Amino acid sequence: MNNLNIDIARTSTFNLHPLATANKNKIIDTDLLFESGDVVLIQHQGEQYRLRRTRNGKLILTK
Repeated sequence: MNNLNIDIARTSTFNLHPLATANKNKIIDTDLLFESGDVVLIQHQGEQYRLRRTRNGKLILTK
């Protein structure tokens, strides 16, 4: 992953979303996702998914 894209997006004076990158792909650091705990709920096409960070730092996505 290119950390430069994240830094540019966060510090840009343009009105870009802080997680957007120049190549239009979003790079979201897991530190941002999991800043309030080890579980993130994701809504996708009317379904709810659970993204969990394990003790070993792995990610598990379940429906």
